[in-house]
Amino acid sequence: MAESLLQASRQRRAKAMTAAAGSAGRAAVSLLLCALLAPGGAYVLDDSDGLGREFDGIGAVSGGGATSRLLVNYPEPYRSQILDYLFKPNFGASLHILKVEIGGDGQTTDGTEPSHMHYALDENYFRGYEWWLMKEAKKRNPNITLMGLPWSFPGWLGKGFNWPYVNLQLTAYYVVSWIVGAKYYHDLDIDYIGIWNERTFDSDYIKVLRRMLNYQGLQQVKIIASDNLWEPIAASMLLDPELLKVIDVIGAHYPGTHTVKDARLTEKKLWSSEDFSTLNNDVGAGCWARVLNQNYINGYMTSTIAWNLVASYYEQLPYGRCGLMTAQEPWSGHYVVESPIWISAHTTQFTQPGWYYLKTVGHLEKGGSYVALTDGLGNLTIIIETMSHKQSKCIRPFLPYFNVSRQYATFILKGSFSEIPGLQVWYTKLGKPSERFLFKQLDSLWLPDGSDSFTLELQADELFTLTTLTAGTKGSYPVPPRSQPFPRIYKDDFNVDYPFFTEAPNFADQTGVFEYFTNMEDPGEHRFTLRQVLNQRPITWAADAYNTISVIGDYKWSNVTIKCDVYIETPQTGGVFIAGRVNKGGILIRSARGVFFWIFANGTYRVTGDLAGWMIYALGQADIRAKKWYTLTLTIKGHFSSGMLNGKPLWTNVPVNFPKNGWAAIGTHFFEFAQFDNFYVEAMG
Repeated sequence: MAESLLQASRQRRAKAMTAAAGSAGRAAVSLLLCALLAPGGAYVLDDSDGLGREFDGIGAVSGGGATSRLLVNYPEPYRSQILDYLFKPNFGASLHILKVEIGGDGQTTDGTEPSHMHYALDENYFRGYEWWLMKEAKKRNPNITLMGLPWSFPGWLGKGFNWPYVNLQLTAYYVVSWIVGAKYYHDLDIDYIGIWNERTFDSDYIKVLRRMLNYQGLQQVKIIASDNLWEPIAASMLLDPELLKVIDVIGAHYPGTHTVKDARLTEKKLWSSEDFSTLNNDVGAGCWARVLNQNYINGYMTSTIAWNLVASYYEQLPYGRCGLMTAQEPWSGHYVVESPIWISAHTTQFTQPGWYYLKTVGHLEKGGSYVALTDGLGNLTIIIETMSHKQSKCIRPFLPYFNVSRQYATFILKGSFSEIPGLQVWYTKLGKPSERFLFKQLDSLWLPDGSDSFTLELQADELFTLTTLTAGTKGSYPVPPRSQPFPRIYKDDFNVDYPFFTEAPNFADQTGVFEYFTNMEDPGEHRFTLRQVLNQRPITWAADAYNTISVIGDYKWSNVTIKCDVYIETPQTGGVFIAGRVNKGGILIRSARGVFFWIFANGTYRVTGDLAGWMIYALGQADIRAKKWYTLTLTIKGHFSSGMLNGKPLWTNVPVNFPKNGWAAIGTHFFEFAQFDNFYVEAMG
């Protein structure tokens, strides 16, 4: 590569020039002029004294939870286009790593993801959508690294306790089964496995997990711990030689670009195994650009993984639009390739796991930072960022103030890089729309014969990649369909004989798991239904509700009619509901308000203003029992609501003052089996 560039350089002696400073209107600045105008910092890039740490890649998280929920419903070709922007090499984000949630049936931020083992004797490796997503990622990039991590666990593992470490062997078996199932059913090789997201680790469990992995012939699967803070995992490893041996990577969340001494003393790989989670506007992009460089410079972290991959969940759920791109409208096909996609490309398209950082990386004199990586075969990639404090605040942690100002930076190529004749240049400028550029290829930078340096003029909120690689591309597709609200009239009879996914389109489970179900007891109208399938509270990660609930629709809906056939399976104590104007979801689901119309197997009904059932608007007797289908209708208009049972009024003109709007929903009284069919909603505003 270097030789071909050298030959090209000789042909361009007369055209030797320095890199463009950025925007189309700014001319290239000559080395001499730069030197005369303002002497700046000089930065040596050298491999003579060896290399730094091995680079492990840039990635993103699907899950934690249900963050890709709406993506699966997208029609083609838009779904494939979104996946290309995320995973296709040399096209968009070109991610090196995909980390997925091992669904555990619990609420894990924006919804629940189903477990492969709802119950002790139950195994199903086709639930949810993470299997599908991993296969789609592998289809585009066969070399992508796959990771799995539990957030919640099915309740049976806790044996009555909200704790996954009651039986260490059983929990290890559960996790190893997921890895084995990924290979057996989907031909997916899981590369890394985690312990328990942002919760307590158990040292003995980690050792048991390692032994069980080895027993199953999975020695190649590496363990990352503890997906929380640097401590106490790092200190525990230093004090426990066996624990130190079985953990391959220390993964910390939102480290603020810094590590701790104990973590470095372990001599293990250090990763920011969850980062970003910031609104995906230009400030979020600036956050992402800054941490991608400085996680290594300040904290020796050789991988950074964004939460989350794609914002494919209802925007009013917690952390709306905190993905690398946005795809939250499967009904319209609309999606947005947000600026963090192109920030990712500055690193991912010009490096690969297995490259090495140079030892000569660091901060710029007047703010910003630079890193350089090499494949050891003559290729070099340099990434320079000058993100300002205002333009790069992440959602967490607190960012101390710093200043970035205009500067000239001279980079001197030493060691094996001194013969490089030229570099490709890619450029991003964040901020004002009139000055904004995203991943723009500029003229190549050709070094005059005998020169081993170049100078850049740098201003705030810029990102440069200079590289010997020529394969970078700013991929594109035709503009997707325009944004549309959720359809005002929506219905689903769930009549799908062989569903490709286990969950019905657009329903977003917030507690419990609702799956397509074939009702063998009813070969007639209700043969195919949607069933709530959990009969035990999971080992929770968040504050799951004590009722199960799945939301759907447009959060702006106010006046609605919701109609659904319901079937209580549990005699005496069972109950189900339909609801409108549900105003909270995700980790806040327990405190959701709305209008909830309940019926119970003991022959009663209730109308409440909250999911928990504390705010009772109306109650009474009704001819209701288990094991029988009923049709519920809820109408909310202005400040009043009414309900019908089997087409006949059951309660009318119940006042509703709050909330003013929200989703439609279905659910159950507790963790119980129940079925739903012929769902229909009509929004009138």
